[in-house]
Amino acid sequence: MIDSISEIKVKDMDGEIIPLSSYKDKVLLIVNVASRCGFTPQYKGLQMLYDTYKDKGFEILGFPCNDFGKQEPGTNDEIKQFCSSNYNVTFKIFDKIKILGAGKEPLYQLLTDNNITGHSEVKWNFEKFLISRDGKIKARFRSWVRPTGKKITSSIEKELDKEFH
Repeated sequence: MIDSISEIKVKDMDGEIIPLSSYKDKVLLIVNVASRCGFTPQYKGLQMLYDTYKDKGFEILGFPCNDFGKQEPGTNDEIKQFCSSNYNVTFKIFDKIKILGAGKEPLYQLLTDNNITGHSEVKWNFEKFLISRDGKIKARFRSWVRPTGKKITSSIEKELDKEFH
């Protein structure tokens, strides 16, 4: 069984294959995002998190997903435009993916079925997963947990303070 996201490859919005190993030595927050959701304003908090911690080795990886209430119907170009014009998003947004059922992205198979975050599907848009510098899953935060809340920020700071070996 894979125990690190570093072994997984994903596609960016331009169709380029990106190995997640390219984020080695970075603390990551992986989020499934959508532009027509009650949680969509979390883009603002996510951008604030990114601005606060990006110079310390932190990245946010956003994965648009239309699996919940069809709340991300747009094309990659429309999603990119929405994120830029409405929330000034500068963190990385990837290709729209499936995270439930048949065709589930391998990344989300790992994120939702492990001994750290449990063995349950993502419940809704804007669920967040914290990844350590060595690609290990460290924490899971459900949609209602605010990106700038103490629960997430203290977890990020704890991971950023750890040395990578």
